Amino acid sequence: MKKFVVLIPTYNESLSIEDLLEKLRIFRGESIYKFDVVVIDDSSPDKTAEIVEGLLIPWVKVMRRSRKDGLGAAYRAGFSEVLQNKNYTHVATMDADGSHRVEDLSAMIAALEGLNSSKTVVMGVRWMPGGRVTNWSRFRKLLSLSGTRYAKLALGLKLDDLTGGFRIYSSELLNSLNLKTMHATGYCFQIEMALISKEAGAEFIQVPITFVERNFGSSKMTAGIAFEAFRYVTKAGFERVLRMNIRR
Repeated sequence: MKKFVVLIPTYNESLSIEDLLEKLRIFRGESIYKFDVVVIDDSSPDKTAEIVEGLLIPWVKVMRRSRKDGLGAAYRAGFSEVLQNKNYTHVATMDADGSHRVEDLSAMIAALEGLNSSKTVVMGVRWMPGGRVTNWSRFRKLLSLSGTRYAKLALGLKLDDLTGGFRIYSSELLNSLNLKTMHATGYCFQIEMALISKEAGAEFIQVPITFVERNFGSSKMTAGIAFEAFRYVTKAGFERVLRMNIRR
């Protein structure tokens, strides 16, 4: 029997976290999978952690971190925490702002039945047939699509949404990765995870999702985060080409 845990990183998500947890509660009640949730809070000034703890939901835990340290660092800390529980077979990651729909999580869990490997990644994908994004400007869509296409070409990854954070990793895959060697902080973390998962021999399956732009709060995307991803992909792409030339 599969046992899931859902990681949700937060920083000032007090306006959206209760709604997300309520939707997860409804889904959990209807699903055969009685998953747990870990909210990874980076000392939100708006008291996101206190709000979650005040809900007194037995299957929801708050992991408090001392400072805002980036998405990648939050997820790596979360992975290290939950992998100590050997009962978890899979770890899901999703945003706290409502952009990742719980109904799509159901489809992603169902997709696991079609995988044969014990090292697996299910990716929620915006940029494939059946996937879509709501409430984004044409420029933002172009920026996201261009970034994924550049990363696909540079890294040789045949995946259609490398910056998306809606995923399910098998615990066996995560345990095989050396997470301590990873350093990406922003959304570049998602690209780094896809790359090292591929190098570890992971089997991928892509599931179309609808990405809904947040209704509350503000986006964490900055020019610095975008530049980090561009720099990482360019460096990793050059290293890949060099390795290919050495093998010839």
